[in-house]
Formats: sequence, C-alpha cells, structure tokens
Amino acid sequence: MLTSKTYCCIGLFLMLLLSTNDALYSQEQIRIGIIGLDTSHAPAFVKLFNSDSPSEHVVNQRVTHAFPGGSDDIEKSYSRVPEYTKELSGMGIKIVKSIDEMLPEVDAVLLLSLDGRKHLEQAAPLFRSQKPVFIDKPLGGTLADCIAIKKLADHYNTRWFTSSSLRYSPEMIRYREDLNRQSSVLGAISWGPCSLEKTHPDLYWYGIHGVEVLYTIMGTGCEQVTRVSTEDTDVAVGVWSGGRIGEFRGLRQGASGYGFVVFGKQAIEVGGKYDGYAPLVDRVGQFFRGKYDGVDTKESLEMFTFMEAADESKRQGGKPVDLKTVYNQAELQANRMIIDLLK
Repeated sequence: MLTSKTYCCIGLFLMLLLSTNDALYSQEQIRIGIIGLDTSHAPAFVKLFNSDSPSEHVVNQRVTHAFPGGSDDIEKSYSRVPEYTKELSGMGIKIVKSIDEMLPEVDAVLLLSLDGRKHLEQAAPLFRSQKPVFIDKPLGGTLADCIAIKKLADHYNTRWFTSSSLRYSPEMIRYREDLNRQSSVLGAISWGPCSLEKTHPDLYWYGIHGVEVLYTIMGTGCEQVTRVSTEDTDVAVGVWSGGRIGEFRGLRQGASGYGFVVFGKQAIEVGGKYDGYAPLVDRVGQFFRGKYDGVDTKESLEMFTFMEAADESKRQGGKPVDLKTVYNQAELQANRMIIDLLK
C-alpha cells in the first residue's frame, strides 16, 4: 500500500522530470542562416554564436549556412564577398547558392547584407517562411523600404527586429532599462562617425549608429528635424513632444568615436563606451528563443523617419521638416510596393 510519503516522492519525481524536459526542450538546437557575406558582422557573429564557450544566451544556437549575396555597385560590398565567403567556409559554414536553398535547412536568419536596398527583396521569402529574422543596419535603402518591410512582416505574422549594436552597450541601454534614468532625460546629444554612401540616404549608412544611441536615450516622440550639413560634419536636431531636444552630430574629419551627453533632471551625464557585438548577439539569441521581443518596430521606423527628414531638411537648405509628413509620403510608396510583392 502506498503511503502519503510515497505519493509525495512520486510527485516530486514527476515535477523534476517535467522541469528537466522543459529545460532540454528550451535548449533544442537552433540552426541559423546568414544572408550577406559583405560585412565584417558575418564572421564576428559566427564567432560568438559558434564559440566553444558561448554566452548563456546563445547556448545551442549555431550558424550553419550562409548565402553570400553582395551588391555590384558598392565597392565595400563586392570587394568583401570573396574574403568573407572563404573565411566562413573555413569555419565549417555551408555556403549556398540561394536563399531558397538555405531556408529549409535553418530555423532562424541573420539578414546582414551591407546594402539596405537588398533587404526588402531578401526579407520577403524569410517572412513567408515565418522564421524569426534579425535585420542588420540599415533596415532599408529608403524609408519606403523600411515601412514595406514592417507591413510585409505583419502580413505573414513573422517576428523580426533591427538594431545597431550600439544600442545594447551597457552605457546606452541603461537609459532604456533603468526607469529612473529614462524618466529624468530632458534632452541629449550623441555623436559618431558618419561616412556617406551615394546609394543610401546620408545618415542611413553609418550615422545610424549615433542616431540609434540618441533614440535609445530619448525614446520615441520626435516631431520635427532641422539639419545643418557641411563636407566634414552633419548636425541633425530633433524636437520631441513636450519640447525636449535631441541632437546627433555626425563626424567625417578629425578625432572620431562614439559618445553622448544626457541632460537630466538631477545631473548631466557623459558616456558612450562601445562594448562591441556581444551584447547585441546576446539579444538576438534571446529573440530567436522567444525570450525577447526586440526593438519596438514603431521606434525603429521613427529612427529612419528622423534620418529621412534630416535629408529633406538638407534639400530644403536647413528648414525644419515634420516627421509625420515625411512618413506619410513614404507610406504611400510602401503600400504600392507591398501590392506588387503580394501579387
């Protein structure tokens, strides 16, 4: 006859067995594919995901396949593809000839193509497959591209996010994760390198890193942007709802690097130490496991609207430009693009 103590022991054993199975299930291997071997991010991300001593956030997640891609009209793209293709092949990554060939073999995708103009076309089959996707910067080659990517993902109900690695350096992300710091921000200035690429809006190419820092600190709510631009420097000043002001300064000459000043209720803080790719890769690993939602797409789209409005301000000789007007114009283009993609 079973005693109450025996039943208790059986119950504890079953609970332990179930929790062990849950832990094992949560650590089932995730096979990751890469699209775009024209950026240093490709080998850097592989080394973190496929490390012999991986972070707890990417345990049992491995990059297994890669599609080289590349763009014929961007020297920094086509000149890198052979080198990084050879490097990843030497790391045991299977190089495939198409995205369609890769998709059945992977569970999640890193869309790393250097050229943002490629992202909408390359993302379409990924979204149809409903596999989680991280899209590297810049999200698109135009604001209309960025909006179309969001709409297409919504159509297929596919999880995705985009971010610069700068967002997750501890000195930056604390303004998003520390509610006391977040609520005390009255304004901010960020700065960083801002090289240009003629095929992309000015700030999309490299200024996006510093803009992402600004948005990590300020959050959403920018209403208007004014830009001053010279050969060596760009300054984009945004007015947020409530009268807060955020500024990005893009550098093309002299001392460079990333940094910020935050004007707070109690103090003025200076920082901006960049901690490399690992903090971002940790978040991507959590995202692939379903334990992190990524950056809110509303915030990502506002960032690209901010940069597009800065371009429009430059075209208008430095006049203030409303973000809402710029977004609405781009959305009309995006809607037409989506119709064509869904035919």
